[in-house]
Amino acid sequence: MPRAIGVTYDDMPETSGSPGPAAIIGRFRWWIVVLLFFATTINYIDRQVIALLKGTLTTELAWSPDHAEEYYSWIAATFQALYAMGYLFGGRLMDVIGLRRGYTLSVTLWSLAAAAGGMVSSVFGFCFVRGALGLAEGGNFPAAVKAVTEWFPKKERALATGIFNAGSNFGPVLTPPLVAWLTLSYGWRSAFYVTGSFGLVFVIAWLLVYKRPEEHPSVSPAELAHIQSDPPDPDTRASWASLLKVKGAWAFIVGTAFGSPIWWFWLFWAPDFFDKRFGLDLKNIGLPLIAIYLLADVGSVGAGWLSSSIIKRGWDPVRARKIVMLGCALCVVPVTLAANVPTAWGAVGLIGLAAAAHQGWSCNLYTLVSDTLPRHSVSSVVGMGGLAGSAMGMFFSLYVGKVLQETHSYSTIMVLAPVAYLAALAIIHLLLPAKKEQGAAA
Repeated sequence: MPRAIGVTYDDMPETSGSPGPAAIIGRFRWWIVVLLFFATTINYIDRQVIALLKGTLTTELAWSPDHAEEYYSWIAATFQALYAMGYLFGGRLMDVIGLRRGYTLSVTLWSLAAAAGGMVSSVFGFCFVRGALGLAEGGNFPAAVKAVTEWFPKKERALATGIFNAGSNFGPVLTPPLVAWLTLSYGWRSAFYVTGSFGLVFVIAWLLVYKRPEEHPSVSPAELAHIQSDPPDPDTRASWASLLKVKGAWAFIVGTAFGSPIWWFWLFWAPDFFDKRFGLDLKNIGLPLIAIYLLADVGSVGAGWLSSSIIKRGWDPVRARKIVMLGCALCVVPVTLAANVPTAWGAVGLIGLAAAAHQGWSCNLYTLVSDTLPRHSVSSVVGMGGLAGSAMGMFFSLYVGKVLQETHSYSTIMVLAPVAYLAALAIIHLLLPAKKEQGAAA
């Protein structure tokens, strides 16, 4: 039977009076993903503003050229340190008070902190407000992953995660031209005020739209049955200590601890790399960054679709995720050449491929949590992984600042990127080995 565009079908037993063995399933769950996509987009707009304003702030606030890299690394590291704590406690918060209230609180607080960046004028002030931003923004990914777990069966979660995770690339696509226009037209402070207001608009939409699937009037009985088609999870909430005994939790923690610092590096240091290496300042950095993050979008959605497609062919979900993650890790290897290519667009291609690979890695890693743990523990585990990734990212930012201050070269840092993913995947495979009886179905 041909499938209608925009809907799916579920193989349901034929009942008396039913038109046939298949019933049309609604698609409201995909509107939830749209909301998560926009929240993640705003999340990344707010955190990337300062990366684009680094050169402007150095001039406007008269930072010493001899210490500018160090100042910026401390601001970035402060954000990541508090983001780590926000990830951990934000994840627990979503499991305890629920998504509707928890996400509202997180987005409201991070929006206010983002806008507060326009009110400070010192390194200490930026450390304070960016730390507050990180603490509040830590709730985003635990909330989004939990929402996908509640609204989608396992076979659709990687694609749904890939779509909302694409917001972490779409945000950086929008930010360069927006920040450049605001800064050049109205001053750098306006960039913080305007971008900080976006999250408050999202909160209104979230409160108007979001409810649990079993409580939502727009979810049909057929769609609810589809959402809940996986075996039910135990209705208990595990402690942090008990979760640390689960191998699936450690697989996520390790994968995030090794991969996140590399993503933070692209996000916080790519504008500086292109400025130092190719002379691209705030006025002409837009297109290269847009190209990098558009490629990252392709990786996020494409890798999510790929693992979901493999699972539909009969593969075990964990095995499918690991196969796709291996491909992503290998795609990071060419970035080791990025610091030495002769053209900016050559570097854009290599970094864009690595960014796409990271996002493909990330969406499958997030989904791996829901493959191996019950719904009621997903946000807590994502929070623990976020703590590890952000803490490692904080130390990596300080390391990058030190290396650049001493060598003025990105070569050493580029070489570390593929090593991180391959090492993480090896550990994940040891934690979650392939089952001998599992394999691909024809």
